[in-house]
Amino acid sequence: MKYDFYGWEKADVQALSNEYKGITDPRSLYDALSHIWCEYTCAPRLRENWSSDNPTLGQCSITAFLAQDIFGGEVRGILRPGGNYHCYNVIGDCVFDLTSEQFGDEKLIYGNDPAQLRDVHFAKDEKRLRYEYLRNELKKYCK
Repeated sequence: MKYDFYGWEKADVQALSNEYKGITDPRSLYDALSHIWCEYTCAPRLRENWSSDNPTLGQCSITAFLAQDIFGGEVRGILRPGGNYHCYNVIGDCVFDLTSEQFGDEKLIYGNDPAQLRDVHFAKDEKRLRYEYLRNELKKYCK
């Protein structure tokens, strides 16, 4: 199957445990999250533009940290106009961005971007709550 998220071709890292049954690599995580991402999991500042036609909009940090829970590695961020960071995953030489499709034809440049820390991101209660919701919904989906 062909995917459109950045790095899908080489996203072959394996899950660190079987906590999430059926999630074996980033592609299977993308498949599952495609059924879970919703307006509630979208960043509040982007919610009015969220739709099922662009389900990855506003989902980057919570998705990247969930992927980190499952596969390990680092979450890094590309500085965007306005000062926010777009988060993605790096595990060894594997780089993938499950939410890159939200940018349409814009090609992001992935490289030596700064690490993103969950304690900084989750200092915002709303973001931590969205992450917990996404994680819990994934657990339900995998049962």
